[in-house]
Amino acid sequence: MTVAVAVTVLLLPGMEVVGNPPVLGIAAFALFMALINASIKPVVHMIALPFSVLSFGIVSLIINWLFMRLASWLAISLFDVGVNVRGFWWSVLASIIISIVSGIVSAIVGD
Repeated sequence: MTVAVAVTVLLLPGMEVVGNPPVLGIAAFALFMALINASIKPVVHMIALPFSVLSFGIVSLIINWLFMRLASWLAISLFDVGVNVRGFWWSVLASIIISIVSGIVSAIVGD
């Protein structure tokens, strides 16, 4: 997850690292993203599934954006380092890039 977030921050101008050193900001954001993705994201997506189907996936994009904002807020407020996502569409692009890079890294490293 940390490698995927680092690549995303390098590629997207809508994501900026907050704090010094930047590696800690990326690591803190990735930590909270991983915790959110493992714990509450599956439950929220299951609850929102009917609304997501009716809205053709828009609700899913909004949930991903909210979880990115939550991870950013937690990292910055708890550790004073993190990654700031500037807007909704930047978070959508970031989600796509993070998914692709995570898949590539998982395929290379293995489980």
